[in-house]
Amino acid sequence: MKLVLSTHNVTLTPAIQTHIEQHIEKLENIDRDAVEARVNVEHDHTKAPELQFTCSIRIGVPGRDLFAEDSESDLYAAIDLVTKKIGQQIRKRHNKFKARTHSEAAKTKRKIQEMTD
Repeated sequence: MKLVLSTHNVTLTPAIQTHIEQHIEKLENIDRDAVEARVNVEHDHTKAPELQFTCSIRIGVPGRDLFAEDSESDLYAAIDLVTKKIGQQIRKRHNKFKARTHSEAAKTKRKIQEMTD
């Protein structure tokens, strides 16, 4: 998966970069179809202290892209929560796909059973 990191009013230290990369690798293990991950980290001095750091992730997958954003007082907490949100979206998307294919297979099986009866 291609990773694009961008920052606004935040210096990208190696520790922050490795933290983000570790979380993106976990997301990549969940969904192998993901093509690209765009991570935007920003620090806004004008916001309330508990919402100063904002992290947003856009995952490029076949179909509609997945997007999540979170604001926290701690940058690492914002990264953790936004990856948790995007992970939930990936799982939901995967479960919907599985349910759709299983229901189609069940309909086909019922039709075959009705024809043999």
